[in-house]
This record gives sequence, structure tokens and C-alpha cells, in this order.
Amino acid sequence: MKDHVYNYIAAEIQNGSLLPNQKVNEASICEKLGVSRTPVREALIQLASDNLLENIPRRGFIVKEIDTKKKLDVFQIVGVLDALAASLSVDYLTDEDIARMTRLADQIDIAIQQHNFSDYQTLQNEFHQVYLLKCNNSSLIDLLNSLQHSFVRQIYLSDDKEKLFAVLAQMNEEHRQIIQYFKAKDAEGVEAFIKNVHWKIDYTDMI
Repeated sequence: MKDHVYNYIAAEIQNGSLLPNQKVNEASICEKLGVSRTPVREALIQLASDNLLENIPRRGFIVKEIDTKKKLDVFQIVGVLDALAASLSVDYLTDEDIARMTRLADQIDIAIQQHNFSDYQTLQNEFHQVYLLKCNNSSLIDLLNSLQHSFVRQIYLSDDKEKLFAVLAQMNEEHRQIIQYFKAKDAEGVEAFIKNVHWKIDYTDMI
């Protein structure tokens, strides 16, 4: 139950429903999710531990301001580790895994066409999880998931939504290129592509 609440609040931060410095309304979350205060409180404590929220005495839990430098630092680290996980997974991925990534890429295209950033985030995470979970390195899996929880990519309240979704469409084309490397069982190629192309930092101000 705590994980369900955690994911709900994290999604609210991701899609901009909860903004930096905004207080999280515990009672509202309990009502929306139909849960008691205990799992909500546990989720809030975990989110604070993951640096997404801050617990301020006499005020409660608020959404933390985004530290741009830290965001870029983590982004670069995640890129290197994600690339490593991809290269390690090459020999363990099945035809069904590759077929699932292809289906996810198709669904991501639909989310982009509909300008549905929340669905995009969920689907692209599922895409990367397919090969991460096949890398045969539990420590790497735990480390990557922990780092990704430490910063939540948000859609900013910008007027330039067309540019944002054009960038996301380009990134999904890169997902399809990743699939081709997996089909070719090219461990070195997929590692270099993910590290040097897919996780480039040109547009980190937008995602």
C-alpha cells in the first residue's frame, strides 16, 4: 500500500500537479486513494528520504525545489549506468523481451501524439526496466532505481509544449535504435549509443 501511495505522489510531482514549495495535503491523498494515514505517512517519509519532499516542522511535507546542478549530475550518472546495464543484458534478453520493448515504443508514440506526459513517463520507464531487469547484476539494478528515485523529471509549465514533445519523439526514435542494437546482440554498440546519444544532456532543462 505504501508503494502505491508513493507512486501516486511521485506521479503528481512528475506531471506538475504538485509544484516546488507546495505542501502535500495528506488528508486529500487519503480521500483520493481510500487509504488510512499510515501508508500515506510512510510514503511521505520515503519520498523525503529520496529527496523529493522536505519535512518542515509545523508546516508538513513540501515538494523540494529542483537543484539544477544535482539534476544534471544524477542525469549523467544514470546515463552511464543505464548504458552498462544495457550492455550486460544483451546475452539475457529473449525475443519476447525485444517484442515487449517494441510494443512499448509503439505505445510511447501514442502518448506523445496525445501530449500525455504522464503516460510517456510510465511507458519509457517500463521500456528501460525491461533490459535493466535482465542485466544479471542486482546491485546495479538497486543503484539505478535508487538514483532515478532521487530526482523526478518534471514537465515544466512552459508554453513550448510542441518543442517538448518533439524532443520526446526524437528520444523514442532512439528507443527503436536501442532495440536494433539488442536484436544484433551488439553490447558495445548499445552501451555507446545509450551513453553518448540517448542520455545526452542537451535538453535536460525540458525533461
